[in-house]
Amino acid sequence: MRTAPSKSKTTRFAVKKPPEAAAGGKKSLFVDSLKRRILTQELEPGIYLDELEIAGEYGISRPPVREVLRQLAGEGYVVLHENRGAQVAPMSHKTLRNFFIAAPMIYAAVARLAAANATPAQIERLKDVQRQFRQAIKSGDGIERAILNERFHAVMGELADNEYLLPSLRRLLIDHTRIGVTFYSPRKTNMASQQAIAADQHDQFIALIEKGDADAAAALAVEHWELSRAQIENFVSPESIQVPLGTPPGRSQ
Repeated sequence: MRTAPSKSKTTRFAVKKPPEAAAGGKKSLFVDSLKRRILTQELEPGIYLDELEIAGEYGISRPPVREVLRQLAGEGYVVLHENRGAQVAPMSHKTLRNFFIAAPMIYAAVARLAAANATPAQIERLKDVQRQFRQAIKSGDGIERAILNERFHAVMGELADNEYLLPSLRRLLIDHTRIGVTFYSPRKTNMASQQAIAADQHDQFIALIEKGDADAAAALAVEHWELSRAQIENFVSPESIQVPLGTPPGRSQ
């Protein structure tokens, strides 16, 4: 998988302000923009962020920048280092191993609690994100699909309404999304087929949450995770390099 950049490396921003930026305010723009750049790996795992440069690019002072970086550190997007500043959360083999261990447990717990606690208004929000998710699949926009998949599961976390579980879900979704934007290609037939299945399972989540069927929602979460797991494993160890150690190139056993 992609190795983390050198610790001395920092990044430069090319800010693309959305039309709603003025209404949302500069700080809101900064938070949303920085999260998106981390999720899409425009800001690569392990890179260090220059506070002064960020402040200049976004037109805000350094104190709000530090405040936002502390917020993002709490959510798992960055890691704060004394005398070094903020580093985009690295992705290592240890991180990925822990990701595989935790993912099915966290996703199942979130789905179970979402079915138990969701309000009608929250379910409508989930349906709205699902409509956008399907549109992203239809348009073939892999980046937007990954972002909206993250949003769908983040909203499920809000439905679960558990202050102990939500931080773990947020951290899990960051790496799940960063991996997803790397391996997803709508031109791959098998990948497109899996995305259609994933979209159908999102609809099933909504139906089970509306029914309040916590057990079935938890079981579906494990099934939904298994759909992603195979592709993530292939990303970590592509078929082209799955050759037994010691086998000469071009020869099979």
